[in-house]
Amino acid sequence: MTPAARLSAAIDLLSAVEASPRRPADAIANDFFRARRYIGGSDRRNVSERAWGAIRQRLRLAWHFSEMGIASPSARLLLGAHLILAEGWSVDGVDQNFSGERFAASPLVEEECALLGKLAGRPLVLPRMPDGPRLNLPEWAMPGLVTRFGDSLAEEAAAMEEAAPLDLRANLLKVTREAALAALAAEGIAATPTPLSPWGMRIADRRPVSATKAFLEGLIEVQDEGSQLVALLTDARPGMRVADFCAGAAGKTLAIAATMANKGHIVACDTSAARLEGAGRRLRRADVNNAERHLLTSGDKWRKRNSRKFDRVLVDAPCTGTGTWRRNPDARIRTNGRDLAELVLKQAMILDDASELVRPGGRLVYATCSLLPEEDEMQMAAFLERHQDFTAVPFTEVWDALRPDVAAPGPGPYMALSPGSHGTDGFFAAVLQRHPS
Repeated sequence: MTPAARLSAAIDLLSAVEASPRRPADAIANDFFRARRYIGGSDRRNVSERAWGAIRQRLRLAWHFSEMGIASPSARLLLGAHLILAEGWSVDGVDQNFSGERFAASPLVEEECALLGKLAGRPLVLPRMPDGPRLNLPEWAMPGLVTRFGDSLAEEAAAMEEAAPLDLRANLLKVTREAALAALAAEGIAATPTPLSPWGMRIADRRPVSATKAFLEGLIEVQDEGSQLVALLTDARPGMRVADFCAGAAGKTLAIAATMANKGHIVACDTSAARLEGAGRRLRRADVNNAERHLLTSGDKWRKRNSRKFDRVLVDAPCTGTGTWRRNPDARIRTNGRDLAELVLKQAMILDDASELVRPGGRLVYATCSLLPEEDEMQMAAFLERHQDFTAVPFTEVWDALRPDVAAPGPGPYMALSPGSHGTDGFFAAVLQRHPS
């Protein structure tokens, strides 16, 4: 593809994302490229990087246009603005690539040229910007993020803009971490041990690993280090009964099965049959044989039959995903304050349901990939007020028992990881113990 054709394809992809603001951009991109199989690998990467650049800076680009009285800029204008403000293109350079020739975008009209001309020479970030666009954070999330980070918010916001590394987990049912690192090295992939997770490995760049022998043979799984630590804090041991109540595609179920050495019983629960089907494939590849899947449905009697029977119950709750914004930049604009309010209520309901499964003396582990106190500490305070037969186990106490040779990532009482402070996605986890009687 010519540079102009790549640019045109990036506009089309960005337009598709803008047209479905509630749908994850990566799912839209998958459909987009599936329908255009003629776009080769290098062209696909170029098109994706261009579109994702504009998506990553969408809040700032919108602010620049709002100053000019444009409330809903087109994908053409957004991409043109990104080229000028973030990549340093001239207006003439943009104009030349909107040539209207074969496979190129149609020529800029006079109004588009005038608007882009006003952006020429401007920096992407201006001192007069409000804190939200200046830090590339949506206004609805600012109160919670200010509460979380205070004076360090600017540094954390900058970390959320950096590209995330690729974290992997060694499947201890099949291989040690050292052997997994060696297997990757044999395939030309250099990885290093993660500092906090005893099973984690990190690749600096986002290299595809799904076609490697190590992945296909179930030696490794893709999983952020923060997510691995949630599984670690569950402290599931051989012979226990464990419920992964919001299992999704079973990433944490897989990690927990390894800590249990395939001994005992894990139930991976979810409300989506499709997600559980995907979980089944992953469980088989990893040689997990102590797990079953259960589809949660309305009126389901499974929870009543299993009341107070599980040693460990993990609730990896649906959340705003603010901790994953470096990986999913579109979520900054896909989620809003109304979503947060609805999710807080949903999380409370899920916690109440899941807590009924915990045996006396057993533990409930609550986790989110959110940085917002409303979904984290405040959710825990409300739960403990409703359920006074549970007590929070201090994070440092749990950590020191599991990782005595590694300093805890924070003082507690809960685990609160962030990209800026820990180099992981933003994860929160709380360990709650039901009173013995």
